[in-house]
Amino acid sequence: MPERLVQLPIGQGTTNYRATCAGRDVFVKNYPPGSDLAGEADAIELSALAERHGTPVAGLLRNHAGDPIDTSSPYALSVWEWVPGAVVTTNLTVGQARAAGATLGRVHAAFATLPASTGPSPQAQNWLAVDLADMAATIDRLSDIAKARMATGPTDPFDAQAVSTLAERRDSIGTIPRLIGELPKLTTQVLHGDYSPVNLIFDGDRLSAVIDFRPPDPFFVAYEVGRVAFYPNTVATTTDWPATARTLIEAYVRANPTVADDDIHACARVALLQLLTSLYGVKQHYLKPGLFQDALDEFWLLRHQAVRVLLDHQADTDALLHDIISNR
Repeated sequence: MPERLVQLPIGQGTTNYRATCAGRDVFVKNYPPGSDLAGEADAIELSALAERHGTPVAGLLRNHAGDPIDTSSPYALSVWEWVPGAVVTTNLTVGQARAAGATLGRVHAAFATLPASTGPSPQAQNWLAVDLADMAATIDRLSDIAKARMATGPTDPFDAQAVSTLAERRDSIGTIPRLIGELPKLTTQVLHGDYSPVNLIFDGDRLSAVIDFRPPDPFFVAYEVGRVAFYPNTVATTTDWPATARTLIEAYVRANPTVADDDIHACARVALLQLLTSLYGVKQHYLKPGLFQDALDEFWLLRHQAVRVLLDHQADTDALLHDIISNR
């Protein structure tokens, strides 16, 4: 039994704890019922593969049987070494951006050799097949719920924000077919799956661990590069986000020199499309609240602001990425 167990206010798919056991701290991840534990075990193997190729990761502590995930009780869990440091979601320093980009480049270079990376990507095909009518209907449904709550009370400040941002999103989704139509043929392969600042632990400028690898499911290289380079928190809250993106992507290209030009040039558009087609956060608020819904509410507002910024700066991001490609 742990000497101390504290639930951490992080993570939406698992319940996470900091535990003190035998005088040292560990990270405990509890998987909810119905989780794909075989897929999660595969994700743990990806973490180990990345480590063998120079990526800093949290060390896994297997159970007595040597299993990565313990299922000997009703509570499936994995246990990891505690990595000191902090996540940085807005003002990445030059050193942090460079480390994040170079590490992702090494991860992609290593994972590109996996057999699954040459297989089909149903996820990519589904991502390209946006149902605009369904999306508009969902936006209207969420907006109607928010308006009804505003009319009947008690007042929740988020309702007014939701009505406003959902109206703006509905006006913007008409750009989706053009953005998709302008995409080149993009590379798919096994990725980290959730490479973003919330899963990067920094000790100063040093990247001390990449955590929370996802099960191997090939998807667009451009997606994962664009997602971290144009992270919503950074784009929405800083003015130097283009410089941060440049530093990160240049480091990525140096670490993964075989990446296709098209994947780099399209990464900002793919990041914009991902944000534009997602109602993550506001959808949970009104239909199925998450574990930490306040954080999801804030994330929706930041993601929506990032959509507006990236829509207004498409020419700028295109020029930035073209310049990076030209100087490879």
